[in-house]
Amino acid sequence: MADVTPTRGALLELVDERRAMREGHGFLDEKCLLLAGAMLQELARHRGYLRAVEDLHAAALAALAAAVARHGLDALQAYPATAAHDARVTVAARGLMGVTLRQAALALPVAAPPDVPFDRSPEIDACREAFRALAEAGAALAASHGNLERLEREYHRASRRARALADVLLPEADRRIAELDTRLAELEQEDAIWRRPRG
Repeated sequence: MADVTPTRGALLELVDERRAMREGHGFLDEKCLLLAGAMLQELARHRGYLRAVEDLHAAALAALAAAVARHGLDALQAYPATAAHDARVTVAARGLMGVTLRQAALALPVAAPPDVPFDRSPEIDACREAFRALAEAGAALAASHGNLERLEREYHRASRRARALADVLLPEADRRIAELDTRLAELEQEDAIWRRPRG
């Protein structure tokens, strides 16, 4: 306690500082709980998106196999792709305890591309549609994955700060207050001895 002059004012300042630290610790604990709840909700959404992507991926592979079986790989590769400049991505964002959570939607054109070759078939159209649906579902999955990453990072940051307060700063504040209180009591006792009438 060499850096703090033992006075009642200094003791009150330390007590106020400890109270603020306890309030901060309570806030961080509450933040961790809210972030953990948000992570569980986002994880449930992510699992749903992942299942949808897995199902659409399997359907796209089956459609691709059917198109290759009908036309051959060379003919399928010559079939024009959907123009990427027609794609639209919309992103909605909201905040939660300093974390930005996003929802993304990709919209690809459904119409057949220009210059359709003469051997267009239902298999080729089904293949195009299957991969369009897979790409659209992938955008929602990617946004959800990003949300989980940001939530986890913020949760670990808040958790580390809460542990630092609970394990280091609050015990140190308690120790400093106890030392200052003891030193004040000693000074008051010495002062009382000096003031006592001698007879």
